[in-house]
Amino acid sequence: MTELTLSLAIGVLVGSGVWLLLRPRTYQVIVGLSLIAYGVNLFIFSMGRLRSGVPPVLDTGGAVDPTAYTDPVPQALVLTAIVIGFATTALFLVVMLVARGLTGSDHVDGREP
Repeated sequence: MTELTLSLAIGVLVGSGVWLLLRPRTYQVIVGLSLIAYGVNLFIFSMGRLRSGVPPVLDTGGAVDPTAYTDPVPQALVLTAIVIGFATTALFLVVMLVARGLTGSDHVDGREP
């Protein structure tokens, strides 16, 4: 059930992001890029196996059973991607504000239809 819910969430995020990317306003394009990034982050996070109550760090003593642990690498990748995504979104917003100031429009090509 968790896998189905996660798959639906990824599909909705990416589908909504693509729909917003096709919109004519720059703010909608930025929100669409953010939604696609969140969908990709959820996809990468799900690659570490969906398990609850399982430690991500291996014990030092005894034999190691890799099926009893959660892979921490996707979690670290997603954390890094979230930080980079915030910085990229802030840069896009600044570029959007400058473009709006220069052209007087927030249309993607700078001209109102």
